[in-house]
Amino acid sequence: MTTVPPIALPAGRSMGLKLLLVCLLALVMSIPALFVFMLLGDRTSRAEQVTREVGGLMGGPQTFLGPVLAIPYTTPPAKAGDAPDRGVFVVFPTSGKADVGSHSEVRQRSLFKVPVFQADVGFQAAFDLTGVAARAPPGSTLDWGRAEFLVGASDARGAQADVLFTAAGKPLAVAPATVLTEGFIAASRDPSDPAAAASAALAAGTTGNDNMKYFGASAVGLAAPDAKFDATARLKFSGAERLALLAFAKTTTVSARGDWPSPSFDGGFLPNTRTVTDKGFTANWSVPFIARGVPAWVDSRSLSKLGAGALGISFVEPANPYQSVARSLKYALMFVGLVFLAYFLFETTQKRRVHPAQYVLIGLAQVVFYLLLLSIAERVGFDLAFLVAAGATVGLISAYAGWVFESRRQGLIALAAFTVLYGLIYVLMRLEDLALLVGALASFAAIALAMYVTRRLDWYGVAAPPVAPAPPASKDAS
Repeated sequence: MTTVPPIALPAGRSMGLKLLLVCLLALVMSIPALFVFMLLGDRTSRAEQVTREVGGLMGGPQTFLGPVLAIPYTTPPAKAGDAPDRGVFVVFPTSGKADVGSHSEVRQRSLFKVPVFQADVGFQAAFDLTGVAARAPPGSTLDWGRAEFLVGASDARGAQADVLFTAAGKPLAVAPATVLTEGFIAASRDPSDPAAAASAALAAGTTGNDNMKYFGASAVGLAAPDAKFDATARLKFSGAERLALLAFAKTTTVSARGDWPSPSFDGGFLPNTRTVTDKGFTANWSVPFIARGVPAWVDSRSLSKLGAGALGISFVEPANPYQSVARSLKYALMFVGLVFLAYFLFETTQKRRVHPAQYVLIGLAQVVFYLLLLSIAERVGFDLAFLVAAGATVGLISAYAGWVFESRRQGLIALAAFTVLYGLIYVLMRLEDLALLVGALASFAAIALAMYVTRRLDWYGVAAPPVAPAPPASKDAS
């Protein structure tokens, strides 16, 4: 059987050492790739800053609270001469419904885009005050004459119209809430007390996590022990990036619809049903009392606990170029290594050396690819930017292969190989969940191909010494 002789290079030129040098150069090229990653972080930070600026003018991420009833109370002091302890007792409706309609658009400043929305939020609430007085803090006296209905939004700057409120079929005037001012809460407590800190936040119109601004309507004549009535509220607000509702009733149901094609549902509860199409979305939530985690009546300092169960809709940009570029940069070292490996295989088959400086030039071309991708994606989007940047890079390093090996055929082979490689990068960016698996399989296949091609390679590069010719046979031997 005929054996294939090993691929041997001139003595003193070890391909094993050359492969180690190529691997080291691939690692070195990760340093300029790191600088590109830092540049990407700077551009991402700038985009987030613009988002906050534009979003702030529109109202920012908005969180809404439906109608609740707030009743001031007074508790006698523990010691004679001390000021009485004041607070606000909040009663949630027994059942509540919310209907949300949103219209979205994209605002642009320079190269940066911000999704904004106009929301029309309608609330329906059924109150039953039977037994509420018995649930008030021990020893306290409820001041029914100062009770207020409250609704809330996280940023009042987004208000597009006055809040419309009705209770028991009667329209009520709505204004910034007064029931949460210093006159009603325990301002005399020790400032280091967490409850006092929460009271101070309420006095400023906020509640810890959800940073809520409250609007109030007088409940005088309606709020009384054992009373039952219905209330409705309608809010029209603008905002940016995210819209959320708090579970404002013991049992809360929410229906939401909008024209944004790529919503992300988040918060404490996911929708029971949802439909997302290119024309928009619909979603429905139902939060029962036992899931909400907040009692049917609480002290006002506990209102912030509702924020943990918010029903959120985030208006996600369908193709965020910074996320796509960042994902591609995570695989930079792997793809630089694969291109270097391809050039190394070309060396072994063409029996022509590639200088380490030439590998550096090839690596720099690949790093510049990410710069091109980032700068173009900011203007035209990721897909077209990838086509332009990858086409330019593949054309350059393929032509360079033809120049280095002085072979048009080798340049065409490189063009085919690198086209497949950069096509793989694009596929990885789009697969997301399967990106790691596909990348691992592709790397395994590349290593297997390299092992097969170099199976006959003389890694030491030491040519076998020539065999001395046999001496002529002596005449005396005959």
